[in-house]
Amino acid sequence: MPVEHYENFPVASLLLPARLREPVEAIYAFARSADDVADEGDAPAIARLARLHDYQLALEACAHGHPVHDGSIAPLFDRLGRAIRAHALPLQPFRDLLDAFMQDVGKTRYRDFDELCDYCRRSANPVGRLMLHLYGAATPENLRRSDAICSSLQLINFWQDVAVDWHKQRIYLPQDDMTRFGVNEPMLDALVYDPPPVNDQWRALLAFEVQRARAMMLDGAPLARALPGRIGWELRLVVLGGLRILERIEAVGYDVFHHRPTLGRGDWLRLGWRALTFGKTA
Repeated sequence: MPVEHYENFPVASLLLPARLREPVEAIYAFARSADDVADEGDAPAIARLARLHDYQLALEACAHGHPVHDGSIAPLFDRLGRAIRAHALPLQPFRDLLDAFMQDVGKTRYRDFDELCDYCRRSANPVGRLMLHLYGAATPENLRRSDAICSSLQLINFWQDVAVDWHKQRIYLPQDDMTRFGVNEPMLDALVYDPPPVNDQWRALLAFEVQRARAMMLDGAPLARALPGRIGWELRLVVLGGLRILERIEAVGYDVFHHRPTLGRGDWLRLGWRALTFGKTA
């Protein structure tokens, strides 16, 4: 369920058990803060990378109960460290997130889908994995399906935000797919800055990418039926929200330059009904 700032993160919603809201908020605060450093600061790349290295050191310290001496981030990591120790959370997902944020500082193109999926493995999948650990449901099959859901959500966000990412001089569309469908960077530039009607090449490319994201989401969707209670309902809305965004992309003829697909109030009523019948429809 995308949120305004850090995508793919269920931020302590009402569906979360009260006992888990604090650790979820601590994880979210860590991810949001690191994302700010990597993506939204005006500092030079070398300074942002150095700051993210500070985060790496602070993560290792807080996880082992050692003090973080950098006063500007000490409260953030003290809180995170308590959550890690109280719930025996693995450190690798946090390390992966930081690694992905560091990659974002300098990498702006992706050669093929495998390379993009490797980025999603580190930028999106850790969130779902940490949630499963919090719920005590981190079985191999659950983790696999969670990875599919989280990677799909990340891809959906990329397809929503082609124009936004272009303004940041980034393209997440796989380069080999662009070549295959006859889409190039001058064409993207024209669509973003002086948008003509989208052409057949663009529609074919984005239709292909939408179907990939949908297939990935549907592969992971049984996890929402397998998990009991609130986490299952939370995940149903996450899955259905992602699928609804894909429907909206299709409904505007893949023209994400004039119309950024988002979820409105009416969509939530639709998603609530779909969640009730989820076992039959996803």
